Amino acid sequence: MLIEKNTVVSLHYELSDTSGNIIERTDEPISYLHGGYDGIFPMVEEALQHKEVGFSCTVSMEPENTFGDYDGNLIHVEPRSAFPDNVSIGMRFEGAPEGSDEFIVYTVTDIEDDKVVVDGNHPLAGMTLNFSCTVTGVRPATVEEIAHQHVHGSDGHAH
Repeated sequence: MLIEKNTVVSLHYELSDTSGNIIERTDEPISYLHGGYDGIFPMVEEALQHKEVGFSCTVSMEPENTFGDYDGNLIHVEPRSAFPDNVSIGMRFEGAPEGSDEFIVYTVTDIEDDKVVVDGNHPLAGMTLNFSCTVTGVRPATVEEIAHQHVHGSDGHAH
């Protein structure tokens, strides 16, 4: 079966930086709904279109095709008193920039006596990434998966 819109694609993948350092890799195949449902990077989806089980590829993606450029405006220094006593570097939380209704995830990057530095950039922002994958399965999506725009059951999540 060929990978086309409204098929469920299962694959093993490895995500690395341009120096070959592995950022993430699968132990078990992951599955996504193919066809523009934002389940995988659009450039990877494009490379997999009309392919089948056993196909392997590596797609190199610039920041604008993954997690965006690094934005220094997303780094904020906040008063230590605005955080719980157990705040620690690496802690993550959601917040909306002042005057915005759009929530983003911030990561605590530094703690001083009276201040906490938080960064709203994705940890991989600004990086060129290589996505290497091998297709392990292709099947038609169910009507429910198409309606919900994601994979269900043993290949994805159930409601």
